[in-house]
Amino acid sequence: MTRRGFTIVELIITITIMGILLTLAVVNLNATQISSRDVERKTDIETIATALEAYYNSNDTSHSGAADLAGGSYPATINISSDTNLKTALPGIDPRAIRAPGVETTDPKSLTVATNNVQTTAGVLPQPTISTYVYQPIKKDNSLCTQIVNQGDCRKFNLYYKLEADGAVYKVISKHQ
Repeated sequence: MTRRGFTIVELIITITIMGILLTLAVVNLNATQISSRDVERKTDIETIATALEAYYNSNDTSHSGAADLAGGSYPATINISSDTNLKTALPGIDPRAIRAPGVETTDPKSLTVATNNVQTTAGVLPQPTISTYVYQPIKKDNSLCTQIVNQGDCRKFNLYYKLEADGAVYKVISKHQ
C-alpha cells in the first residue's frame, strides 16, 4: 500500500511555519512604512527650513545700502497662517512639503504656527503631531513674532515635528540665531 499526500501533522507544521513567516513579513512591512513616513517628515522640514532661509535672504537689507541695517526677517505667524499667505511668503515651496505624509495636497496645510514663545520641544503650543508641523518665528527679545512691523523683526525660527517611530518631538532651528 503506497500512501500519497501529506499527513495531518505535516500539514499543521507547514501551515504554522507559513503563518509565522507571514506574521514576520507583515510586522516588518509596517515598520518599513513607518520609517518611510518619518524620512518624508524630515525631508519636509528640511525643505520648509530651506524656503524660510531663502525668504530671510531675500529680505536682507543689511548689505543693500538701505537706511535700515536690521538685516533680514523670517515670515511672521500672520504670513504663514493661511495657504494664501504661505504661498505669498514662500512662493516656490513644493505643496507636498507643507503637508505631512498621508495628508493630501487638497487638504489644509500641515504647517501650523506656534501660539507661544516657549522654545522647547515640550513647551511649544500647539504640540506637533505626526500630521502637523509647527513654525515658531521669534523676535530679538525672544517673544513670538506675530507680524513684521520693522525690517528684521523676526530674527530666528524654530520648526517642530513629531516622528511616528519613536513618538518624540524634534526641533530644527534657523541658521540666524
